[in-house]
Amino acid sequence: MNRQGIYAIVIVLVVGLLGFAGYSLWRQDFVRSEEVVDMPRTGEAASNPLYVLKLALLKDGVKVDARQRLLLSTHSLGARDTVLIYRDPRTLAASDAETLLEWVARGGHLIVRTPPWRERVGEARVPVLDEVGVTLLDASDGGSQSERTSCVQLFERGREPRGVFCGARRFYFYNAETEPEAAWGDEDSAYVYARLPYGEGKVDVLADLDFLSNRGGSGLSMFAGPRAGDDEIAQASNAAFARQVLAPNYKAGTVHLIYAAEVPSLWRTLIVNSWMAWLPLLLWLLAWLWQRMQRFGPLKPAPAMERRSLLEHIVASGEHIYRYGYGPSLYASARAAFLQRLRRRDPYAASIEGEAQVELLAKRYKNEPGLGPAQIREALAHPVARDHAAFRTRIATLIRMRNRL
Repeated sequence: MNRQGIYAIVIVLVVGLLGFAGYSLWRQDFVRSEEVVDMPRTGEAASNPLYVLKLALLKDGVKVDARQRLLLSTHSLGARDTVLIYRDPRTLAASDAETLLEWVARGGHLIVRTPPWRERVGEARVPVLDEVGVTLLDASDGGSQSERTSCVQLFERGREPRGVFCGARRFYFYNAETEPEAAWGDEDSAYVYARLPYGEGKVDVLADLDFLSNRGGSGLSMFAGPRAGDDEIAQASNAAFARQVLAPNYKAGTVHLIYAAEVPSLWRTLIVNSWMAWLPLLLWLLAWLWQRMQRFGPLKPAPAMERRSLLEHIVASGEHIYRYGYGPSLYASARAAFLQRLRRRDPYAASIEGEAQVELLAKRYKNEPGLGPAQIREALAHPVARDHAAFRTRIATLIRMRNRL
């Protein structure tokens, strides 16, 4: 075995020993562990903001019917049912609002919210709320706006208070026919919650229903023991308040959760969940642009290229000859070129001269506008010296007559 073969074997052995030593050190400190990672929501869990509330009620033995629309024609309401409308009440049809209030008067429990504060209501009619005597606040109403849109503190025994109804539209109920059974607020800053008797049933009006939603959480974290998730309804104080809001007909009938589907936009889905695809493509595009970019700074005009056009040389030569008084020679060349082609195409017309030739050519060009006897006669006559217009006209006519032969 030669010396190079021995060196190769030694190198392979050294690399193998180093690799084995590194693997042994890595295995010495390696510890296998399990980690639970919350996957993004899909299906109803992603589109239903009341999905966690629905699961919690089902786990507590309550009948729940969650849907996106009210659909009173296909979903009948029992006398002790509860209807929670998570959407803006202005989306209710007048007939649906009337049917709901008739059902509440027979013992039902209706839970509604006020329209969002960022939208102006004005004198527009708000279904259900107008019928029960609720007066909504608008930004144009008097009083401190910051005081009327600030959060209120929700207290739970042994826990830190949480802010709820932040930036929500508050209301008054001084037009209601009866005094509320429960209210949260005062006359100065208005109210964020009120339970108003209506016939044999009750109507709960809240500034918003965000505390019931599962926005921002991982889905089922509220069932994972004492560790509360990021969902609004998963917070202990919010869950306790939700139980109090649902109390009148709790477990006495079905709870109907009417929500508006919150489907994330395509762009948000691509940015949040598909960055593994678009980020490398973006880096590749930036690298390609960097490669194609010639320089930084303002653009400079491209240097003038050398011109090699034969036509430009011919034009320049003609202008030079005409400038130095050789215009008759140029005219004679153009006239000779016309007569030469005429001699090949019509020898008889080329052999005669004078008016006879002009009349014969006029008959030949009778279908060409601008080639009458006068123009032909003028083109065949030598131009006056230094008459630039006559020179250009004769040359153009001769070229045109030659091209039409």
